[in-house]
Amino acid sequence: MNANLWAAVTIAVASIAAAGQAPPHAPGTRPDHMELHFTKPEEWAKEFDDPSRDAWQMPQRVIEALDIKRGQSIADIGAGTGYFSVRLAKSPAAPTVYAVDIEPAMVEYLRKRAAGEGLANIVPIQADADRANLPQPVDVVMIVNTYHHIGKREAYFRELRKSMTTGGRLAVIDFRKGHPGGPPDEFKFTPAELRGELARAGFELVREYDFLPRQMFLVFR
Repeated sequence: MNANLWAAVTIAVASIAAAGQAPPHAPGTRPDHMELHFTKPEEWAKEFDDPSRDAWQMPQRVIEALDIKRGQSIADIGAGTGYFSVRLAKSPAAPTVYAVDIEPAMVEYLRKRAAGEGLANIVPIQADADRANLPQPVDVVMIVNTYHHIGKREAYFRELRKSMTTGGRLAVIDFRKGHPGGPPDEFKFTPAELRGELARAGFELVREYDFLPRQMFLVFR
C-alpha cells in the first residue's frame, strides 16, 4: 500500500479505537491484532490495485518464488480485491485459487471480478475470524499484509493446518518492523517473532526471502 493509504489507515484505526470498536491495550503492550474493516471494496481497490504497488510488492517475483505446479491449489487469505488472487489464477500453473476474505463485501467483489475476467479457477470464500473455511486441503496458503489482522494467531494457525495437504506450505508476507510503510509499528513483527508464533502452531520455517524492500517473506511447512 502507498503512503497515502496508510495515512488513511492510521486515521481509521484511531477512529475505530475512539468508537470502542477495537479492544483497548495498556500503554507499552502489544495489542493482539489490528482490527480494521474493509467494507468499501471499490474505494480500497484504488489503492490495493494501484499499478505503482507492483514496484515494491513485486508480484511476479513472489509468484515465481512460490513455484506452484499445475494441478495444485492455493489459498490467498486476506485476498482483498484480488491483487494476488487474479495474478495467481493467470499464472502458467493456473492453480485453483481460493480467494479468502472475512469481509462479505470483499468476497462479493472478488466473485464479480473473477466472473468479469473469466477466471473460473478463482473460488471466493467467506472466512470467519477464527478459520478460513476452506472447502478442501490446499497445497499452498499465502497471507500477504494480513498476518497482523489475525487475532488469536496460534489457535488460528493450528486450525489452518487441518486445511493443508501433507507437506503443504504457508507463505507469509508482511511489513517489516522498524521500516517505513504499512501499519503502525506496534502491529509489525520481526522475523524471529513471526517464526516463534508459527512454531508454536506447528509450522517450521523452510525458506526466507529478502528481495522485498518493505516486507519480510517467510515460507513454512
